[in-house]
Amino acid sequence: MTALFAISDLHLNHRANREIAEALRPDSPDDWLAVAGDVAHDADDIVAFLALMRSRFAKVLWTPGNHDLWSRSGDPLRGVDRYQQLVHRCRGAGVLTPEDPFPLWPDPAGDIAVAPLFVLYDYTLRPEGESKQAAMARAIAARVVCTDESLLAPDPYPDRESWCAERLLFTRARLDAIPETARTVVISHWPLHPGPVGRLRHPEFSLWCGTRETADWHVRYRCAVAVHGHLHIPLTEEYDGVRHEEVSLGYPRERAARTRPVDYGLRKILVRPVGLEPTTERL
Repeated sequence: MTALFAISDLHLNHRANREIAEALRPDSPDDWLAVAGDVAHDADDIVAFLALMRSRFAKVLWTPGNHDLWSRSGDPLRGVDRYQQLVHRCRGAGVLTPEDPFPLWPDPAGDIAVAPLFVLYDYTLRPEGESKQAAMARAIAARVVCTDESLLAPDPYPDRESWCAERLLFTRARLDAIPETARTVVISHWPLHPGPVGRLRHPEFSLWCGTRETADWHVRYRCAVAVHGHLHIPLTEEYDGVRHEEVSLGYPRERAARTRPVDYGLRKILVRPVGLEPTTERL
């Protein structure tokens, strides 16, 4: 058997996480790996880890998380420039990004397009009828404000909502071009469906967890599986008959606090039967 594995939220700045991440290995030399964001804060660390994985897996796909896009003091690259540099460096390491043609996973029922997506968030995951301003004030009062507000620059866009809107247009066009006969596996750092956000310990944090614009994409784009991270709540859930996998490693303190057993290794997303040849085609 050959598998497509996924993991996210590695946060390599934590030593315990780095030890786990650098020990990740495939079961087969033909296995694929999808990394759904939040690898590290430093671009060199992100690319070095992805290159290490590419030396072990037949294909590696990456999509950015918010931490990957942070620009700290003195960083000359902000917003779109930082993202584009990461894309360029990933390509140099043989890693596929949201800007590249989608590889096809062979399946007896028909090839599946494996699609890493970068769509960001737009603060719309808030209670019906509540304004962004009111929701933000509630988050500030609860002391639940994402560090993105100071470190995730949207340049050259005026705000993250505008960047998100552009990413939605770009991503919809790419997904719409996939033949209707093909299924997909979509891989996003932020959940595409709002359902998993309901599990947050601090619901005020939902503002930074995605957009309502993608709520039906798992159905519209014929998903076999939808993969995401960001929430640090590793679970398998189902919406509209589609499996949704939250695949985050998360922080060491979170793992130590959990009482239920959780597998923090690679999550198996798809399996290819023996004898079904890999394909080099892309959409």
